[in-house]
Parts: sequence; structure tokens; C-alpha cells
Amino acid sequence: MSTSDAKGPIILVTNDDGITAPGIQNLVEAVRSLGEVVVVAPDSPQSGTGHAITIGQPLRLERVHQFEGIESWQCSGTPVDCVKLAREKVLHRLPDLCVSGINHGANHAINVLYSGTMSAAMEAAIEGIPSAGFSLLDFAFDADFDIAREVANTIARRLLESKLPARTLLNVNIPKLPRDQFKGIRLCRQANAHWEEQFDHRKDPRGRDYYWMVGAFVNQDEGGGTDVDALEAGFASVVPIKFDLTDTAMQERLSKDWKDLFV
Repeated sequence: MSTSDAKGPIILVTNDDGITAPGIQNLVEAVRSLGEVVVVAPDSPQSGTGHAITIGQPLRLERVHQFEGIESWQCSGTPVDCVKLAREKVLHRLPDLCVSGINHGANHAINVLYSGTMSAAMEAAIEGIPSAGFSLLDFAFDADFDIAREVANTIARRLLESKLPARTLLNVNIPKLPRDQFKGIRLCRQANAHWEEQFDHRKDPRGRDYYWMVGAFVNQDEGGGTDVDALEAGFASVVPIKFDLTDTAMQERLSKDWKDLFV
């Protein structure tokens, strides 16, 4: 596609579940009426890859016909690789918007750091592209994406209309609920929650040791207004995310308590 001939804004769609996942099909349907959609996504599932990039092996980029009337490419690399290649080798420019997902499973709270879905959106934001990652709290392959599509369309439309600053990044999670129990969209903060993992020790058929990670999601947040609270109450959560990880409160504290150390 020649981006100079594009009708309306250019919307890059990607994900971490792979280009054949139902979630990305539903995301394409959610945004295809908003502009010229181009898909660049992994050729296989990349869940949990975070912000990984491929540096030790070649990347493959192949044109595919996965979505009716939509230019689409599959990439052998990570979700972040997909965004980088999309800008450099497919679009040859910054798209007007990048949307990632719709992920199968939650990316609320600390999950944002592990998520390939959110890392793809974050990479787009780092490169100056307004972006959003979308996740549905349902791991089922045949999950009902009706509400998630509507939320994605609404958020994407607002991002295009509002002309928010470059490097704008939103983390959007949608609960698994019947339509009559869905309460709308709520602006939230990220919950102070984490995974308490354990590693189950097992042996394979040849008697060799291996480990399987298991654990529980623990919410330690005692305040209100979090993404976890909103989702449990039947709302979709929207959390603005930034990638400057500087702890300014700790910076201020160390400037006083350790002032003899710094010059």
C-alpha cells in the first residue's frame, strides 16, 4: 500500500497472540471503519514476551491474506519487532494510531510489564505514535468479543479525534460479562498487585527434571479507583501508561537522605 494514497488515518494493528488469533480479527473489525488499516503481527503466539526484540537471528516478514480487504503481514519476531518493521519496511512512516490486541486474558496491574500486547503498544508510543492495548478477561478461543469490539472502537475513535500528544499510551481491559451486566468504561489507575509464583517440580518420561510455573494473582492495593476494582465491578478499565520509570518520590527522598553521596 502507498500510504500517500491512504483514505483517512493510517491505523497499525498488531498483537501478541499471533495473526490467526480471534482477538486480532475482532480488533481489525473494530477499527476498520476509522481509517486505512494495516496489520503486522507475529506468525505465532508471543504471549509473555514483554518488550523483547530479536537481535541474534534474522527476521522474516511475509505478506498474507488473513483479513478481507486489509493489507496484512506476518512476522517471525516479537510484537515489538512487528511495530519496528511496520514503521520501517511496510508503512515507511509513522501511522496515526497503533492498536494492539485484543488479547486473550487480562493485562491489568503488574501484567502490563510482562505483556507482549502492551509492549507492542508501548513501542509504538516510544516511536511517537498514539497507541492503546486491548485485553479481554477471557482465555477461551471462542470468547465473545462483542463488548470488547465496541470498547476498542470507542477508544480508537477518541484517540484519533482528540489528537492526544505523541507518546500517549492507554491500557484497556474488558471484563468477561454478559451485555446486561456490563456497566461502561472507567478511567483508573494501575493496581498494586502482583503474581506470587511457585515452580512445580516434575519429571518427564525420561526421568529428567523440569519445572512448571504456577501461582496466584494477589491484589495488595487497599485504595480505590484501580483497574482491578473496575473490572471486578463490571467496568472496562482505561489506565494511561508512561514508559518513564523514574520514581520521582524516591528521587526526592534520596536527594535528602543520601545528599552526602551525590555530587
